[in-house]
Amino acid sequence: MSKIKRIGIMTGGGDCPGLNAVIRAVAKRALFEHGWEVFGIEDGYEGLIRPRFRKLEAADVSGILTIGGTILGTSNKSDPYAYVDPRGASTVKKDVSRRVIRNVREKGLDALFLIGGDGTMASAVRLSRAGLKIVGVPKTIDNDLGGTDVTFGFDTAVSESRTAIDSAHAEALGARNGVGLVKLMGRESGFIAAYATMANSDVNFCLIPEAPFTLESFLKALKERLKSRGHAVIVAGEGAGQNLMQGTGARDASGNIKFSDIGLFLKDQINGYFKKEGMELNLKYIDPSYTIRSLPANPRDSAFCLLLGRNAVHAGMSGRTGMVVANWKGEFTHVPIHLAVSSRKKIDPSGRFWSTVLSCTGQPMEMG
Repeated sequence: MSKIKRIGIMTGGGDCPGLNAVIRAVAKRALFEHGWEVFGIEDGYEGLIRPRFRKLEAADVSGILTIGGTILGTSNKSDPYAYVDPRGASTVKKDVSRRVIRNVREKGLDALFLIGGDGTMASAVRLSRAGLKIVGVPKTIDNDLGGTDVTFGFDTAVSESRTAIDSAHAEALGARNGVGLVKLMGRESGFIAAYATMANSDVNFCLIPEAPFTLESFLKALKERLKSRGHAVIVAGEGAGQNLMQGTGARDASGNIKFSDIGLFLKDQINGYFKKEGMELNLKYIDPSYTIRSLPANPRDSAFCLLLGRNAVHAGMSGRTGMVVANWKGEFTHVPIHLAVSSRKKIDPSGRFWSTVLSCTGQPMEMG
């Protein structure tokens, strides 16, 4: 890699606690320790395709640790390799990666620091192979990236889930046969739901994508719980029970299958079941997903983001490209982007960790 003098920082995908913390860490180390010029790329890849570069000074990133979201804006709609004009001028997907490369070079950016998840990094792999210097910081609030032990935002998500679970428990206790139902994030991996359950002893059922269940077994177990204790708290990861519902058949802007809403589905099924049983039920449903993901990072995540950002700048300075900063057993490492996004971490439903979760809830070992 040639000597770096000017860099760009971009955030892609959905909001996540810690985005501003990583932006701040990268920008401040680049500015103060290396004297680089720093440009923020606005609105994800859209800011590279239809160039929107904003010069960042120290004042621009000061005080942003306590602000949720990202000061640069983000988007999961603008894949440079399958681009659809947001103005509606064309609905035909087209490869505009050459435009991205041209815009980066015309701006004189020596390296791009990309903060994003699977979709962002999938395009980053191809842009890197096309000659752009890229250092990635992997972002997934679900902590499901196979290339690292932990990702930023996860600790904040688990911590902030407590408010929703405490509220669900209070509502359940305050009514006859009260049920508090909480849906948490976790499309294909249930780490947030599982860790939030272990962090709160009031959860009686934890439902995750990796552990299939049948309605018959679950509702029977819930009925027995209400008969014996008079209240129950249920935590469901958003990807749980998708096999029980009719699929939407649609995909989101990132190309992911749009999941059916397990929270609303369970709410209807539980109410319908107990109505048929002639048993009084008082159910309250809470979905804090967007509230949680738009929060600023908590202190532990903020410190982690600082270290991620500093290590990303060090990687760029030392000539690394086409890699992400990962964390293995407490050590920061460099992992090729294509390897980092090639696998997804999941909970082993027959493993010790899930067994521990089940022992915390007291739910049946098998509800299949």
